[in-house]
Amino acid sequence: MQQISILGCGWLGLPLAKSLLEKGFLINGSTTSFDKISVLQNAGITSFQINLLEKKVEGKIEVFLENSEILIIDIPPKLRGDYKESFVEKIQTLLPFIKKSSVKKVIFVSSTAVYSDDASTALGKTEKTNPNPETESGKQLLEVENILLENQSFETIILRFGGLIGEDRNPVKFLSGRKNIENPDAPINLIHQKDCIGIIEEILKQVQNENNNQIWNEIYNAVYPFHPSRKEYYIQKAVEEKLALPEFDETKSSIGKIILSSKVESVLGYEFLYHI
Repeated sequence: MQQISILGCGWLGLPLAKSLLEKGFLINGSTTSFDKISVLQNAGITSFQINLLEKKVEGKIEVFLENSEILIIDIPPKLRGDYKESFVEKIQTLLPFIKKSSVKKVIFVSSTAVYSDDASTALGKTEKTNPNPETESGKQLLEVENILLENQSFETIILRFGGLIGEDRNPVKFLSGRKNIENPDAPINLIHQKDCIGIIEEILKQVQNENNNQIWNEIYNAVYPFHPSRKEYYIQKAVEEKLALPEFDETKSSIGKIILSSKVESVLGYEFLYHI
């Protein structure tokens, strides 16, 4: 059975690991929390407590990577609060360990936050669009993408996921009852957790079949192809969930972007299954 290492078994990484276990993979999974070790173990995941810092890696990173040809990196930049870590330095600290390991392919979970929040590309933003990130998170994610893609020791796929939603997660729960919400006419760019898992599993299927190696060293946008306005979408969701309706500020012009994911469908052959 093929072994895969998943760095970051959080909201997406843990259900991904469970799904891969069901499909016969052996999974090494990491968490920064000691309390979560038992959760991973009970799921059948070989668990490691690993903390990626700017100057060092805490935990048995060599053992975590040992015998895995595929590494999935799913750790978000921690750029909120008073102390903002350098996500770029963290990945640079991780790189020597990957190079010395058996890892030949890396799947990096990035974000559509790398694209500027404007309508400069009227028909939507593709992987060929100049990202031009505006936020610190977007800037660091883009730099990490480039670091990984430029590395010659392994092949890389960059997955730029849109806003993540799932059965237990939808922004409408946060927006319910709020007033003066900006950008009512901005289009949404969301993707269901299960489609995120489906896309990664499609990539792994092609690896197992030794099929279409041209999918590597590429970037893929991954957003469900449905882009109503924020106002339309969140009011409808609030009605469906019987929540207090959000109220939007329509006195200012809205800014936003549409992310196009046709490359996921045309190159990877993946069909989005979970309507947002």
